Amino acid sequence: MADELTEDIVLEDDPEINDSPDLNFPDKLIKVRFVHSSETEYCEYPADIELHDRDYVICDGKYGKDLAVVKGQMFSVAEKGKPRHVRAVYTIIRKADDSDMDRYKHNQEREVEAFRICGEKIAAHKLDMKLVSAHYLLDEPKVMFFFTADNRIDFRALVKDLVAVFRVRIELRQIGVRDEAMVTGGLGVCGRGYCCHNVTDKLRAVSIKMAKDQNLSLNSMKISGACGRLLCCLAYEYDFYAEARKSFPSEGCRVIFEDKIYKVAENNILTKTVKIAAPDGACVFLPLKCFTFDGEKKIWKAEEVAE
Repeated sequence: MADELTEDIVLEDDPEINDSPDLNFPDKLIKVRFVHSSETEYCEYPADIELHDRDYVICDGKYGKDLAVVKGQMFSVAEKGKPRHVRAVYTIIRKADDSDMDRYKHNQEREVEAFRICGEKIAAHKLDMKLVSAHYLLDEPKVMFFFTADNRIDFRALVKDLVAVFRVRIELRQIGVRDEAMVTGGLGVCGRGYCCHNVTDKLRAVSIKMAKDQNLSLNSMKISGACGRLLCCLAYEYDFYAEARKSFPSEGCRVIFEDKIYKVAENNILTKTVKIAAPDGACVFLPLKCFTFDGEKKIWKAEEVAE
């Protein structure tokens, strides 16, 4: 039995929301994830349809009328006197019934053949592009082809050939490598599904600084995902590390310990220990609680603390 829509989402913290004056929030919103593209969007809560979490619906999205799954109910913070805005609000047409799900499964079989045909046409036209997926929209006569390419592609001749074969509207959409991972899905090095495919398509920007601050190996093979970009999960704990580092002496700074000058060699955020090194190469590991900052002399000091 489907769960009730009980998940409230704090809109101020949601990266999908901005202050664009284009559109005001309706009083009630639902977040849905389109099944094929894994993109999440906002929809206005339909007045005449009872929906539950994880229900399948037919939604009029940016690509057209397609199958989506309900992710949760959302409430406008405008009710608290803080009017906000969203980029777009889409429409839920109806709940998906058995015939819709049967048609979706049938379309998946057709997509295999569509993918093969499009791949052959791309090769025939000698286009420098990689076909990612083919998708039949559920509720309108339209086939979408997602592809990646290093440069802009002139695919007008390709579209004409595809229209002649499929006799429906054709749309080719160029996406990035991160989007490719989001559409195709797969397992990450952690053994779980890709974050962009299974969790959310709205992820924070990731930088190499996040890996450095977490003392991770900078080997690109270890900190890169299947898409070849930095792992999205590097952003998950970054705020914790950034806040925790404020209480540690900076790596490379001087520390007075037992009347000798040491330098901070490494901070371990998880164990709350600091490695300090003497000029002769001797190293000492001390708990963070041993360190104090001398504001007058602008230097860190360390003393052994009894347990």
